Amino acid sequence: MRNLVAKARRVVVKVGSRTLANDGGVFTRLADAIAHAHGEGRSIVLVSSGAIALGTKKLGYKSRPKEMAKLQAAAAAGQSLLMRAYEEAFAERKIAVAQVLLTHADLADRTRVNNARAALSALLDARAVPVLNENDSVSVEEIKFGDNDQLSALVAPIVDADLLILLSDVAGLLDRSGARVPEVVDIEKEALALVRKGKSAEGTGGMESKLEAARQATLAGAQVVIADAREPGIVTDVLAGKDVGTWFHAHKKRLSAKRAWIAFTLRPRGAVVLDAGAARAVIDKGRSVLAIGVLGVRGDFRAGDSVRLLSSEGKELGRGLARFACEDATRLAGTKGETEDHVLIHRDELVVFGP
Repeated sequence: MRNLVAKARRVVVKVGSRTLANDGGVFTRLADAIAHAHGEGRSIVLVSSGAIALGTKKLGYKSRPKEMAKLQAAAAAGQSLLMRAYEEAFAERKIAVAQVLLTHADLADRTRVNNARAALSALLDARAVPVLNENDSVSVEEIKFGDNDQLSALVAPIVDADLLILLSDVAGLLDRSGARVPEVVDIEKEALALVRKGKSAEGTGGMESKLEAARQATLAGAQVVIADAREPGIVTDVLAGKDVGTWFHAHKKRLSAKRAWIAFTLRPRGAVVLDAGAARAVIDKGRSVLAIGVLGVRGDFRAGDSVRLLSSEGKELGRGLARFACEDATRLAGTKGETEDHVLIHRDELVVFGP
């Protein structure tokens, strides 16, 4: 069954801070694996943490800072070290690398995300390896992705990736006895209950973050593998379809890049509460959200903002782009009509998560 993984032609590989901070040989191993993948005709995008961890040591901080200004300073100091390590490792294999720093605001804006898509496509066409990282030296809490697990999941549909490899310091998702789980079809039913809260001192993520990234990427149609970065040849083994790490099956019905952007990149500014009939129409029949089926409106949003769709019990059903500002949506809520003036969220700009 892992032939679905082995067939991947465009791959996003994410490596975390803890791995890079504690294992200097990882740069060489990644360069070897990606050079091998290039030889097989694959394109690779690398999402790399590590700037803050490296900068923390460079600036003489005893531990990862908690103050935003010191975090930004560490990121600025460490980013050059991070890229120099990649430059040296890949230069020996005659592969060009290119630094791409992003903030959440870059990917939340349609024009900027399309520019990023075009630039990444050009780099891949040139057989270069884009090295992506959050622009931590300017990011503040309001524009942070959260961690690079999330960034890698957001980038996957932008570059039309069919595989996301999340490299960690564990063998994959572990069951309650500590044994590796080879594959997961349904993340919510099979995986979430196994997660133990927590994260490393160097990084910001953890298995919970990786499962959320896997959920997003699989909904966007990518296969996902969580594997141990410390294992020699791990990326090559994953790409060969070997039984390593934990494989998360891609959803058969792939979200388009625009729908993935609506569902996961944009941050909701409010919510609309649907009655039972409207909820059924949206979920079962793929209908637009009409004013007559809206019980109430929450938040402060403008036309074009992302809003959550809630059932009358408060369960999130999906997300979409509001066609009216909150004041107008509130005025229209519950009114009858099927013209464009009564469509609060059009079905083409709506993503349903499930019943």
